Amino acid sequence: MAQTGTANNTGSATAPGRLAPWKIACGAIMVYVIYGSFFVAGGAEGFRVGGDGARAIFFHVPAAILSSVLYFAGMWYAAVFLFGKKQNDMEADAKSGICMELGALFCLLATITGSIFAGIQWGVFWNWDPRETSIIVMLLLYAAYLILRGAMAGKPAARARLSAVYALIALVPAQYLIWAVPRLLEGNHPTNTLRDPAMTSLGYKLVLYPSFLAFAMLTVWLFQLRFRAYRLAASREETL
Repeated sequence: MAQTGTANNTGSATAPGRLAPWKIACGAIMVYVIYGSFFVAGGAEGFRVGGDGARAIFFHVPAAILSSVLYFAGMWYAAVFLFGKKQNDMEADAKSGICMELGALFCLLATITGSIFAGIQWGVFWNWDPRETSIIVMLLLYAAYLILRGAMAGKPAARARLSAVYALIALVPAQYLIWAVPRLLEGNHPTNTLRDPAMTSLGYKLVLYPSFLAFAMLTVWLFQLRFRAYRLAASREETL
């Protein structure tokens, strides 16, 4: 009876197929962000097409920020793999690779949404603005990392070490391109929209701030799913 009770208690907390409350909250917030981007936030002043182009901010800005944050996370796990107490930890390598995969995904999303905004606001989808140039180079850095890992799929130890070294070396140019270049060179991209509270209305704040939370939670969820897939694949290889 004691074992049955324990099993039931454990099962109720970790029942297979049951979503954790924070994952349900993530879905609810994301639905609100999508709804709010069209029905809570109105058209912004100073933007074309009735100000509707400004709605891209709810997806473009979180994606752009996450593309940089995930690179730092991937670099951190790469450093853990190379220099941590448990060196050559393949799980640290896997986490680094997952961060870089997700970073590439969000970098691509930021590039696409930024291009759509440019087409609406400036009349051209790509004009090599400093922001556009920096993010496309950042995307190429991500792509080179993923190509490197893919090319060495049959040599996991060598792949892990080379990938970690690449992540550490490419950190400086990657972050310089994202944070320094757009501030050193003038471009069309707005720079003070988020820093100046007066630049965003209440309606936009009510959607933009939850969008940061929704995308951050979604990133953690995707990371967990990807890492779980890695562990399943690793355990399957051990049994063969």
